[in-house]
Amino acid sequence: MANAPARPNFSLINRAAVARLPDVLARLLPGGCPIGNEWHVGSLRGDTGDSLRVRLRGERAGAWCDFATGDKGGDPISLAAAVAGISQDEAARRLARMLGMEDAAHG
Repeated sequence: MANAPARPNFSLINRAAVARLPDVLARLLPGGCPIGNEWHVGSLRGDTGDSLRVRLRGERAGAWCDFATGDKGGDPISLAAAVAGISQDEAARRLARMLGMEDAAHG
């Protein structure tokens, strides 16, 4: 039986994503834009609009909520998972690759 892949380093990946959050959000949710302390976008599909918001700064940077659907999460990995409809492990791996963090993608 083959070994399961190592879990990604969620903490390291989330911190790196928060440090580059506007760039990450522009790729994940291209229809959005920064307004004050939040990224405003219409949906997890990246449509233009205002119902989904992601906190850009402060202690809760990366936390998000779609006020139209009630979907929400506390970090960039959960957002990437929701956008792509994939597991958080796979979302962390993809986000790590996007950020050039191959080592963190594998534990």
